[in-house]
Formats: sequence, structure tokens, C-alpha cells
Amino acid sequence: MPATPAYPPLSAPRLFVDVELSDGAEIRLDGSHAHYLIKVMRIKQGDPIKLFDDRTGEYLAHVTSLGKRDLILHIDGKTRERETVPDLWLCAAPIKKDRYNWIAEKATELGIAKMVPVETERTQVRFIKTDKIQAHMIEAAEQCERTSLPSLDPITALHDLLSDWPEDRHLFFADERIHESGEGSFRKALVAHDGPAAILIGPEGGFSDAEGEAIRSLKQAVPVSLGPRILRADTAAVAAISLWMAGRGDWN
Repeated sequence: MPATPAYPPLSAPRLFVDVELSDGAEIRLDGSHAHYLIKVMRIKQGDPIKLFDDRTGEYLAHVTSLGKRDLILHIDGKTRERETVPDLWLCAAPIKKDRYNWIAEKATELGIAKMVPVETERTQVRFIKTDKIQAHMIEAAEQCERTSLPSLDPITALHDLLSDWPEDRHLFFADERIHESGEGSFRKALVAHDGPAAILIGPEGGFSDAEGEAIRSLKQAVPVSLGPRILRADTAAVAAISLWMAGRGDWN
């Protein structure tokens, strides 16, 4: 007698849909979703698909009708509730398009709650396509089985970010001078600063002297070291998020 396959199947395609899902509902997919399922995944009638809506959770569905450019899915039932992620923001200056998209993708996989693009004096990329960044975040969430999406703010000037900074949120930022002085252990900083947090990453070339002073003057700012080597902005973002998740997030 053949073994009963695991259900829901781990290999089922998984997609984010921007509509509230519920048990027993039917949903029509067209456009890029339909193209992916029909042309790329070669989906067939009756095949299972996982969906999540960033509202209520993740659901298992199956194909009930298949056209050339669209398909109908029946929602069989909820598999998981919408997750609660650690309250961590990533505030990062835009860098070259591909590298910034990579930051958004990896930050989503690592579990951030929000991403804030920050314009600084040395920011070389002054215009970003938020829809493209959001698409990378959605794709990352689909792949890593998140049931929630990070929110994405419009690009914000550093001055405005600091002036409106929440009273109860720590702002961790990498300060090269801290490492040179032998202080600024990120691990020790995490022990001393619990609660809602954000990580601030500057552009290529770092923050200007004036910006550095403005950041340090913020009482919620926590200077930390990311080690003895100078890291690229994208590497620094991933390293800092990983350290925070290991110390205060859902890795500890």
C-alpha cells in the first residue's frame, strides 16, 4: 500500500494575494499570478496552492477552473494564522538598485516589521521605485513562508526621521569610532536596551560629521560596533538585523 503523502504538500506553489481570504471562498487569479502558475509552474486542475493575505493568515486552496490567462481557486481551509514578527524596523539609505533590492529581500527573510528608506547627505540614489522594492519583499515572504509582509515607508530625509522619532523606540546605528575605542558591543547593547527597536544604516561613504552628531544627540540612539572590518551597506544591514534577531528577536 503506497504511503499517504504529507498534506498540505510542501511543494505546493505559495503566493501572496491582496484580498482577504476565508474558508470556502473562491478566488480568481489573473495577470502575473496566473502567468506564473499556468506558464511557469504548469499547474493543473485540482492541484494545491498555498495563499496568504497579510491579513488573516495562510490558506490551502486548489484549482477548480483553468483558463489560458486566468484560473479559479477554491479555499479549502486555513493552515496558519498571521504571524506576529519582532518589532524591528530597518532604516537604510538607498544604494544601487540591485543591492538595495537585495537588502529588502534579505531583511524580509530575516523578519523585520518595517523598512524605511532614508535620504542622507551622501545618498547617491535619490529616487527609488517603491513598487519594485515591495515586489522583492513579497517574493521573499512567499519563499520563506512568512504570513505577514513588512510595511514599506516612502523615502524620508534623515532630519525628518530623527525629528519625528518615536519616544519608546531604540535606534541602533553602527559607529566606527566606537569600535576603535574598544566599546560599543552590540551584544551588550541588546542586553541593556530591550523593547521596540530600529537599525539605521547609512549610504556608501557613511554619514557626514553633522549627521553623525545629529544621530548621537537623539536620546534613543544607541551606537554599536559591527566589528573590526568596514562593511558594505548591504552587508552591514544583514549583519545588524541578524545580531538583533539573535539577541532580542525570534532567534533567541
